[in-house]
Amino acid sequence: MSDSRPTNIGFGTLMKYKFPPMAIASILHRISGVILFLMIPFLLWVFDKTLASQQGFNAVHAVLSGGVARFFLWVFFSALVYHFIAGLKHLFMDLGYFEEKCSGKMSSTLVMLVSLVLIVLLGVWLW
Repeated sequence: MSDSRPTNIGFGTLMKYKFPPMAIASILHRISGVILFLMIPFLLWVFDKTLASQQGFNAVHAVLSGGVARFFLWVFFSALVYHFIAGLKHLFMDLGYFEEKCSGKMSSTLVMLVSLVLIVLLGVWLW
C-alpha cells in the first residue's frame, strides 16, 4: 500500500535544491529586515545613553570600541546596506522594471554583488 501523505522537508532536503538568484535575494532581504528589527532596542538604548549625558556618551563609546561590538555594528550596517539596495530593486519592480525572468535574475545578481562589495568596504572601514 502506498503512503500518499506529504513528507516534511528538512534543512538537508532544502540544501539539495538550486535556488534561483531571485529567491536568494528575496530570502536575504527578509533576513536583513529581521536583523534590523531585532537591533531596534539596542539602537534606542544607544541613542538614549548618548543623548542623556557626557558620561553616557563616554560609556557607549567605550562599549562600541571593542571588537565584539564592532562585529555587531558591521552586521547591523551590512543588513542595512543590503536591505536598502534590495529595497531599491523592489521600488524599480513596482515601477514595472526587472519583472521578467531574465532581467529579474540579472538585477538580483547585481543587488547581491553590489551589496557584497559595499559590505566588504564597510568591514575595511570599521577595522
